[in-house]
Amino acid sequence: MPRSVRLLVLCMLIASAGFAQEQEIRMSIYFGGGDYRVDTLQSMELHHWLDSIPNLEKYEIHLISHTDPIGGRQYNEWLSQMRSETVKQLILQKQIPENKISIKDWGLDNAVYSNRTRGGMRMNRRVDVILFPIVL
Repeated sequence: MPRSVRLLVLCMLIASAGFAQEQEIRMSIYFGGGDYRVDTLQSMELHHWLDSIPNLEKYEIHLISHTDPIGGRQYNEWLSQMRSETVKQLILQKQIPENKISIKDWGLDNAVYSNRTRGGMRMNRRVDVILFPIVL
């Protein structure tokens, strides 16, 4: 490859690196069946994780709540809301403005893991905390 082409490719790579956007950052909080309380260990892990994010104020926080199917639709919609609200309250303890937090409660819909196994149901009982960079 001629030197001028290599130089042009190198310049394009350097220029495009300046436009690369940060990726989302995520963690999950898991719950026992029918429970919406966050245990002390997971609460501490969430606070430690939030403290470890540089420039946290430059992120939006999305809480995505899931349940297993035990208990029926109406119960799981309520449980999903309770779980996301509990996690939201933990995040607010870190002095993060409430308007930076959005919530989507899936309840038993849109399961990521199979609800045909106990392991899958256990993995579906969670709130995903997802940080998205704010693009100006």
